[in-house]
Amino acid sequence: MSSNSKDLSSPRLALPAAGKTPLFNSDRWRLRLKGLALPVLIIVLLEIIVRIGWLPAYQMPAPSEIALTLGDLAEGALWKHISASLLRVLLGFAIGAGLALVFAAWVGLSREAEAYLEPTFAGLRSIPSLAWVPLLLLWLGIDETSKVVLIAIGAFFPVYLNGVAAIRNIDRKLVEVGHMYGFNRRRLVRRILLPAALPGLFTGLRSGMSLAWMFLVAAELIAATKGLGYLLSDGRETSRPDIVLAAIIVLALLGKLSDGMLAGLEKRFLAWRDTFNGTEE
Repeated sequence: MSSNSKDLSSPRLALPAAGKTPLFNSDRWRLRLKGLALPVLIIVLLEIIVRIGWLPAYQMPAPSEIALTLGDLAEGALWKHISASLLRVLLGFAIGAGLALVFAAWVGLSREAEAYLEPTFAGLRSIPSLAWVPLLLLWLGIDETSKVVLIAIGAFFPVYLNGVAAIRNIDRKLVEVGHMYGFNRRRLVRRILLPAALPGLFTGLRSGMSLAWMFLVAAELIAATKGLGYLLSDGRETSRPDIVLAAIIVLALLGKLSDGMLAGLEKRFLAWRDTFNGTEE
């Protein structure tokens, strides 16, 4: 038999590619179940503490009462409040994050742009969210525009900061290699700068989404007739802590869902990376 013939008796091992994981991974599901342990523990402890009277029910309702309130709200106007808030967040985040990516690319690639823009942006990002509210109300009124602009402001700065940092932290040797191969500016951005900056960009997008939800509440607490922030305010004015906590739970779930979607996109676009994922200890 020639040396080039295949040895059929020796088994071949098909090793999974780096960064690829099976669709149904028992370890992944076990980690997700571990993530539920703390919330379930908190719910059980709160139920016990409230039921035995250690916390007054008018201040902290039992989780079972909050669940009943959520059920009642779901049969009524809850979906109207969720859709209003979700639309505001998505529109404000799209505007703020889109502008932030443009300015981050400009400042990250140009020291001249950094000299002109960075001092102004550094001052603007230190302004608290509630400080923008009266100004936007004076300029834009109490309609949807002021709320969307406030959310866009909240989403802008974390995406901008992380975007600039992601570009400036790219290894200079990678850029030099691109120049050695004769890459023009467009090809250098597409083949080297963008892939190297993607991890930082996704970090900024996830941070921006979190702040978009925070700025949403600030906008709806001040001037709104519908939305989860309005539901929070309504629960406070009517002395209904169960409504307040129900609105907070819905906000947390929506925030987790939106962050999970961005995390899924991050995992998909960065599947080529072979990075350290932590130990099991």
